[in-house]
Amino acid sequence: MTTRSPTDATRLPDRRRFLKHAAAGAALAATPAWTRAPSRSGLSLEELSARRDFLGSEDESFWEMVKSQFPLRPGLILVNAANLCPSPWPVQEAVFGYTRDIDRDASFHNRAKFNALAEKSVAALARLLGASPEEIVITRNTSESNNTVINGLTLGAGDEVVLWDQNHPTNNVAWEVRADRWGYKVLRVATPPVPETEDELIDAFVSAFTDRTRVLAVTQISNISGVELPARRLCSIARDRGIYVHMDGAQSFGAVEVDLHAMGCDSYTGSAHKWFCGPKEAGVLYVRAERVGELWPSDVGVGWEGAVAGGGADKFGTYGQRDDAAVAGVGTTVEFHEAIGAAEIEARMRALATGLKSAIRERIPEVKFHTSDVPGLGGGVVIAELPVDDHTDIYNRIYEEHGVAGALRRGVFPGIRLCPHMYNTMAEMEQIADALAASA
Repeated sequence: MTTRSPTDATRLPDRRRFLKHAAAGAALAATPAWTRAPSRSGLSLEELSARRDFLGSEDESFWEMVKSQFPLRPGLILVNAANLCPSPWPVQEAVFGYTRDIDRDASFHNRAKFNALAEKSVAALARLLGASPEEIVITRNTSESNNTVINGLTLGAGDEVVLWDQNHPTNNVAWEVRADRWGYKVLRVATPPVPETEDELIDAFVSAFTDRTRVLAVTQISNISGVELPARRLCSIARDRGIYVHMDGAQSFGAVEVDLHAMGCDSYTGSAHKWFCGPKEAGVLYVRAERVGELWPSDVGVGWEGAVAGGGADKFGTYGQRDDAAVAGVGTTVEFHEAIGAAEIEARMRALATGLKSAIRERIPEVKFHTSDVPGLGGGVVIAELPVDDHTDIYNRIYEEHGVAGALRRGVFPGIRLCPHMYNTMAEMEQIADALAASA
């Protein structure tokens, strides 16, 4: 049986240490010029990176400073990253600035610069995700990206597609809708509700594979349970069997370090508006270079001939008129992540999620988490099931009375979904636990 040892990114945080730093505040040295308080439009990316290097990413005052880069309403504790994240000031200013530029002069001459800005955004995404620019296209969201893959693969009677029953509907129901038309078979795989080892997850999928399995389509981190699949190992096993692997990264893109070439999937999708904290209605589609030729595009528009001649993933992105400001803003969002560090963001997210579960357990011992406590088997999606029949009242009370904005979950994994991210503090995790205890 395979388990993971705790790492710096998953080890239980010392919440007292975090709270001590939080109480101390951002008592930064006054001599360096970059220690001045951020303006309403936030710090520059260079200043952000400098503060990280000066303070260290384990210092709570650094994350207090990161929080100040987001225009969050005072008193709001936003823990809904699985659904929608705010954009930091630098990203907002970039998108707003580009939008104003277009509205001031919508001529072809003025808008010509957005071709280069779009290429810059694609290159930045490739850099962040461990891919080549030719394998990346900017879409509008994960749903569109998922459906591009689902509609692009050639499947028919006798073929089988293996899914995870904890996938998002656009990586589950969409496959079944297409199967009704083309006649292939869909198999949904169930995994243990709270897995203790990687093997429990891996075995569930491997046991479903047959010599007719053509596709494995899974979500790296489930939005309905928070369970995290051992993506690299699962991709390796499936690809050794000649199975196409599609990875829905809606809950991993911008939350955890992603190296797509190392992961070994054939396609990967994500949304900019979730953990990535980027522009709205922007997403990413990655198709491994060797697989690009196998997929048909869902949309064919202006520029199709040139996109095909290029031989890369551009052929999946001829949508016609785009929100050029949003596409350009994706590159700025990557630079924001790089200024903090992808590894540092992942470590922070995991520390917050672990600290949150610990704090809730202290107040409500009867709580049930659908997210595994095993390091590496649970991401930043925390589902807390409290000892009540219906969580609706608690969900409303923690927002209306305590300013905690999460999500209400029903069905197989009921409870309150709480998804902390880099703009949250460890002190807020304690406040969330207090709010739940007062509202339960």
